[in-house]
Amino acid sequence: MRWTLKPKQDDGQIKALAEILKVDRLVAQLLLQRGVTSYEEAKKFFRPQLSDLHDPFLMKDMELAVKRIENAILANENILVYGDYDVDGTTAVALLSSYLLTLYPNVATYIPDRYAEGYGISYAGIDFAEDNDFALIIALDCGVKAIEKISYAREKGIDFIICDHHRPGKKIPDAVAVLDPKRNDCTYPYDELCGCGIGFKLIQALNITREDSFDKLIPYLDLVATAIGADIVPITGENRVLAYFGLEVINSAPRTGFKAIIKNIQKKKLTITDVVFIIAPRINAAGRMRHGQYAVNLLIEQNMALAVEYASEIEEFNTNRKGLDREITEEALAMILKNKEEDRFTSVVYKDTWHKGVIGIVASRLTETYYRPTLVFTKSGDKLAASARSVKGFDVYNALEHCADTIEQFGGHKYAAGLTLVEEHYEKFKSQFEKIVAETIDPNLLTPEITINAKLNLDQISPKLLRIIQQFAPFGPGNMTPVFMTENLRDTGYAKGVGEDNKHIKLAVTQNGSGPVGAIGFNLGSKLPVVQNGNPFSAVFSLEENHWNGMVSLQLKVKDLR
Repeated sequence: MRWTLKPKQDDGQIKALAEILKVDRLVAQLLLQRGVTSYEEAKKFFRPQLSDLHDPFLMKDMELAVKRIENAILANENILVYGDYDVDGTTAVALLSSYLLTLYPNVATYIPDRYAEGYGISYAGIDFAEDNDFALIIALDCGVKAIEKISYAREKGIDFIICDHHRPGKKIPDAVAVLDPKRNDCTYPYDELCGCGIGFKLIQALNITREDSFDKLIPYLDLVATAIGADIVPITGENRVLAYFGLEVINSAPRTGFKAIIKNIQKKKLTITDVVFIIAPRINAAGRMRHGQYAVNLLIEQNMALAVEYASEIEEFNTNRKGLDREITEEALAMILKNKEEDRFTSVVYKDTWHKGVIGIVASRLTETYYRPTLVFTKSGDKLAASARSVKGFDVYNALEHCADTIEQFGGHKYAAGLTLVEEHYEKFKSQFEKIVAETIDPNLLTPEITINAKLNLDQISPKLLRIIQQFAPFGPGNMTPVFMTENLRDTGYAKGVGEDNKHIKLAVTQNGSGPVGAIGFNLGSKLPVVQNGNPFSAVFSLEENHWNGMVSLQLKVKDLR
């Protein structure tokens, strides 16, 4: 691990903000690191307001989109709400379709089959729309690069509205409206919305046009918060407001489908982390293992008995997904070792029988192990399909653009992408990708980095500090949980390995007479010798509450020791 201490802000700025807000200088420093420099900005940060959301009509083509939907309703046309099979896509489809159904009955949903149709808008989906007399398709979380597909639909007399958040290509599809803040010609003030977030802006615009109260939209925010967490978009600006109020809905009045998923979770209050690790994998498992429509059905269901039935089906998909992902990860790791590829700049592996639904998770697992840009390929019809994952600081999407001559199609983000190619091009692509990464990556990026917000002494840690830090939530990219470093720590003598195979480490630390404070380090069992025999050591950690036997105490969640 590379430990990188963030540069300290100007002392004068820290002092001034601390005095204005009447907070500790450490808190002022953490706020300045998040771009909070004034009382007004701090108020927005700690107390987000729904009034902070931007006017949806600032987004290019929004008026065109609203007008086309209103015309479809007036003309009694059939509307098909189409979305990708992952969490962002299925939550977006559930959000838009259930909202439109409150206005108008002729609305149906369509999620492409991951295996038969692949990612994004498909010819099969357009043919389905034609066969069933749909005049308008609203595509969510996909479509901004589907130039030929949109033309194909237009030839059949089917209009498209695209709500996407991926980077467009050089050309924008010839749709009625293309809502995407990443368009070069879109001046919308915030361009990090997820697909479901853009779906929300569309229903916000429809709501304004109909002069309905904003309160009507609040129940949809649980879906938006889930998509924000699952799609790993920054929790800054508008996303922070949407996530903050979405979590309130999840905790106070969740939709029936969410209730069915979380009914056995023994937690008073779910955080964005819980959403990412409890709700999102289950929604994702439907599209990975069977079909994304199962997830949409659960998310729009209002009958609790039926929702529980759907949730138990999805639970089974998730259990099967876990088994497959473990099995394929082991095979892929063995393949890298067998081929003596541990020292490459990339990991690229392929087996024709691997389950397409879990290759993205496997790519993430391989990245955790070898920490380098990674692609996992499997057979998909007569092509090879892959999921790509990257390391912090390296744009895998750009690297793939440099290999475009060997790729059939690709799309995605800086850190995650998907692609297809013909099997004959696999070896050429593999060597080309390795070459591009080797030539362009900063070698430092191949060592995992822990970014540290501040150095801290043990006597500065208190329940009050933890309470203030908890108010920084929801945490995520752009607003990560504060991480601290403390030097010259000593264990009280009771440090031990815990968990299966002593995989984790539990200890209590002191520093110059301060403490002891309890600490836990997950997957740091091998570091036990560092803290034994009274030796001084440094730790990097975040602060958290430890709930044990009805008691609540402050503890350090250790990320690394040296």
